[in-house]
Amino acid sequence: MTGVAAIDCGTNSIRLLIADIVFLGDDEVQVVDADRRMEIVRLGQGVDETGAFAPEALERTFEALRGYAEAIEAHGIELGPDTVRMVATSATRDAGNRQEFVDGVREILGVEPEVVTGLDEAELSFVGATAELEAQAADGESNGDFTTPFLVVDIGGGSTEFVLGGVGEDEDEDLVRASLSVNIGCVRMTERHLRSDPPTEEQVEAATADIDAALDEVEKVVPLREAGSVVCVAGTATTVAGIALDLPEYDSERIHHSRVSGEDLERITGELLGSRHAERSEIGVMHPGRVDVIGAGALVLSRVLARTGADHFTASEHDILDGVAWSLIAPE
Repeated sequence: MTGVAAIDCGTNSIRLLIADIVFLGDDEVQVVDADRRMEIVRLGQGVDETGAFAPEALERTFEALRGYAEAIEAHGIELGPDTVRMVATSATRDAGNRQEFVDGVREILGVEPEVVTGLDEAELSFVGATAELEAQAADGESNGDFTTPFLVVDIGGGSTEFVLGGVGEDEDEDLVRASLSVNIGCVRMTERHLRSDPPTEEQVEAATADIDAALDEVEKVVPLREAGSVVCVAGTATTVAGIALDLPEYDSERIHHSRVSGEDLERITGELLGSRHAERSEIGVMHPGRVDVIGAGALVLSRVLARTGADHFTASEHDILDGVAWSLIAPE
């Protein structure tokens, strides 16, 4: 048994997965969660407007990373490229002062953050979200609760990634068939459109038009309506799932692989967009750092599900972090 650490730094949050890798023989490997953590650092604060990281956003991120480095070493994992991988996404692709970010991460973790492309981000999310599900489905056939191909949707702070794939009839067929990243994340949509509390009808209409235009571009690359199962990862989807389950507090075990109907999603989206900050903050499953952006995230999610034609989505607690961990075990 050995350990690896995966870190995902997005526009809104920074997350850590410390995983124990158990080698069972005959090339069989089991990944066991040892520690999962999440901090809202809002690294992308103002990036859409200024094109650069704010100094206070960088310091929040570095402070979280210092805590993560301590946790990794406390688990007996030596900091270094063989055991630690950090990916940085949307805001980091956009920021003019990204070298300051890279230098700070290297000093703390001993590795540089990888500013992954939208394609890489989508593929990592896909592997993380579907590794458990592949055994439950066959291409084009219902098997258990899931049908392939899978559409994995990762709504982040700055961007949303779409990837369609699954096990094909030909074993040599690529796992990922099509993917695209577009700039319709929950922080970006909030800062760009939903500036009132609650947002006005005109603001919601403008955000909806922006999202729908982006989905038009997605459909040119990713055939959304071919999805057999829609699997949504990251904080927007899991928070909405927690609300749909009417949980008194966040419970990752109950949320993982729970289903949210299109009807419930539309209801929850309307309630979130129509409520004030103070009301949203009282929701039991709501992380304080998501209160001001969850309405935009839910709106993105609802427009995506409507575009696929599916009647529900499945929320997954396993996502890009798990894909990054797997990449350390079996690098290309």
